Amino acid sequence: MERTIISFDYAIKDILRDKANFDILSGFLTEMLNKPVSVQEILESEGNQGKRKGKTNRLDLKAKLDDGELAIFEIQYNDQIDFLGKVLFNACKSVVEQVPRGKPYDVKKVFSINIAYDEIGADKEYFFVASMTGFKGVHFDETIPFSQNLDDDVRRDIHPEYFLILPNKFDEKIRSRFDEWVYVLKKSSVKSNFTAAGVKEAGKRLDVLKMTPNKRAQYEREIREDMDKKTQLFTAELKGVKKGRAEGREEGREEERQIAEKKIAEEREKAHQAQIAAAKEMLLDGMPIEKIAKYTTLTTSEISKLV
Repeated sequence: MERTIISFDYAIKDILRDKANFDILSGFLTEMLNKPVSVQEILESEGNQGKRKGKTNRLDLKAKLDDGELAIFEIQYNDQIDFLGKVLFNACKSVVEQVPRGKPYDVKKVFSINIAYDEIGADKEYFFVASMTGFKGVHFDETIPFSQNLDDDVRRDIHPEYFLILPNKFDEKIRSRFDEWVYVLKKSSVKSNFTAAGVKEAGKRLDVLKMTPNKRAQYEREIREDMDKKTQLFTAELKGVKKGRAEGREEGREEERQIAEKKIAEEREKAHQAQIAAAKEMLLDGMPIEKIAKYTTLTTSEISKLV
């Protein structure tokens, strides 16, 4: 019998914290923030060590986004009376840590994503947002944006924005593309009509999480064997290119040299197409783009265009 994902918090930590593939985390944030987001780096934090035991409340994930913005995840499984105090503390800490001593307050926006199993006073809602966009005048209808511009002419919002997700309150009704994400992470499955960014990749990862240890070991062994076969194919194709180039050098006559060069070009194109085919299969297997680039001659940019 295949095991299921233990809980929402365990699933989100596992699939979002993958340092080899940022597509899943980028997709999650893109749908939650309702704007294109590209994760640049997973930063080391107290909870980024992949341990399931230990503290029941900790900063589980910290990521650097476009323009230096930060996303921090706090996951609370057990009831804790000072949970919101911890949320505020972690957001403030992430702001303070950005400013070296004696340097200007070049602060980047922090997105605080908090997941709690305690209802925290909610009635029906499962997704809350809190933010401060600016200072509002007391006597006159004026507002000063909570933003600044140190590097360019564009004023950037710098006040932390808070998101609160209550999985136990989710009624499994899809009202937005982000609800598809909440559904996937709660139910450990992906519906065929889901279109949210990164959700298909998350589904593949969840399928692996649901495998028994024996099935997972077999799956990973098959992936390695398939990778070896593709690498061997590429090696054979590459040898053919080198052989064609050597033959071309040995031929002294111009006509034969041209024939050899044509053969080299054909072999090179054939090898390149083989690499593309192999990369597509690796993508279907759920292999991270960075790892595919390691085992092929394709760049990460070329591989991204195959998705």
